[in-house]
Amino acid sequence: MLSLPLAILTAIVSYAGIFIESTYARETVLYAAQGIGQDLVNLFIVVPILLVAAFFAYRKNKLGLLVWSGVIFYLAYSYTIYSFGLHFNNFFLAYCAILGLSFYSILYFMISSSKEDVSKWFATNVSTKSTGIFLIVIAILFYFIWLSEIIPAIRINATPKSVTESGLLINPVHVLDIAICLPALIITGIALIKKKNIGLLLAPTLMIFCIFMAIAIAVMVFVMKAKGLETDLSLTIIFGLITLVSSLFLLLYVRKLKK
Repeated sequence: MLSLPLAILTAIVSYAGIFIESTYARETVLYAAQGIGQDLVNLFIVVPILLVAAFFAYRKNKLGLLVWSGVIFYLAYSYTIYSFGLHFNNFFLAYCAILGLSFYSILYFMISSSKEDVSKWFATNVSTKSTGIFLIVIAILFYFIWLSEIIPAIRINATPKSVTESGLLINPVHVLDIAICLPALIITGIALIKKKNIGLLLAPTLMIFCIFMAIAIAVMVFVMKAKGLETDLSLTIIFGLITLVSSLFLLLYVRKLKK
């Protein structure tokens, strides 16, 4: 039931980010373009999927529940960045509300689902080893990407390029990924390989999160290019491949859900 106000608020702030110029007026041109790119994904992809998944989750459909959890985790992640990584604007309270609704929604999902034997949701031959290894590889890949930027900057007592370009004190993506999301991918991957309850439950959540983030980053690159900003279009190919492979693993995984 929290999904309805969550969808409405996300639609409002996403529309504002895309069409109301003052929303990102205090951000650097590059950071504002990235915000618009993510708002496009949120408004036209995330909100519709959230509403459809919430409807089916409410009807006790397991696939709907798992898709819903991935969307909610993505929103919690994204609006942590909006809440802490943007200069103060008229939608600050809305960002906080979205963060709170998504956080307590994912908390509810984990608490309520932890009481169940999730292995019984799936057929006995569900693929766990390959999917678990995939989640671990994705985490290692992003650790390499972020640390290859951070460690050289620390060695010469400089500021990473992504921080300078955003005009912020730090890059909130670095914080969330290094401290929370990448360890979550590794822990879930290991738990899934061992067929632990938490791994079976959170694997689709994190795969869906990876899919949405990869799509968002690819759209950000297109928006930056459209605005004449310097960008590496090869990133679109890389994140397109991540979206494709993640979707393949997700499809193979949820196909084993019992009807």
